Amino acid sequence: MEINITITALYTALLTLLFVSLAFNIIRLRFKHKVGLGDGGEKELIKAIRIHGNFAEYVPLALILLAGFELGGGDSLWVHIFGSVLFLSRILHALGLSQSIGMSKPRAVGVISMFLVLLMLAIANIIAFIS
Repeated sequence: MEINITITALYTALLTLLFVSLAFNIIRLRFKHKVGLGDGGEKELIKAIRIHGNFAEYVPLALILLAGFELGGGDSLWVHIFGSVLFLSRILHALGLSQSIGMSKPRAVGVISMFLVLLMLAIANIIAFIS
């Protein structure tokens, strides 16, 4: 039996590039504000750390669900749809939160679409397990 999660691997790679770029932004801001550890009370750095942290909190679970869906025989079109929406949601979340600490349209769309992907993948994996 061949195990194949090449589509999930593609979105994992894309999300990894985004994750690294968010980390580089933190490093850039640490140099800019001369903060070696923590956030130094710098609002710009606090936002960047939270954007990166939020990514780290949600994306691994989404990728596990995506891989489970793909391994369970999920239609490749749906794997691409879920992966694409997940990737775009993380970009929108980062852009929206970068613009404002409060709610912004990109942040709201990013959050809602990411939660929809998580919920839909969770349900799809549960249904696949039951049947």
